Amino acid sequence: MNDPIVDEVRRVRDAHAAKFNYDLDAIFQDIKEQEKISGLKFVSYPPRRAEPNQTLQPAGAALSVPPGAKSLEAAEP
Repeated sequence: MNDPIVDEVRRVRDAHAAKFNYDLDAIFQDIKEQEKISGLKFVSYPPRRAEPNQTLQPAGAALSVPPGAKSLEAAEP
């Protein structure tokens, strides 16, 4: 499925990259320079801290506990 907006963005991006011979450092420097020239304020947030995962319970064989059992020992054969 072709989207004309996506196609246009890709054409513009490719034309911009071609001006710098697809050199990522040069493209980045140009973008940063354009940000300065624009006079707009660009905000950068610090990276989010990853929350630690909860401790996983050890894996083991699943036990079937009959209704009314008072403990797991009662369910073991």
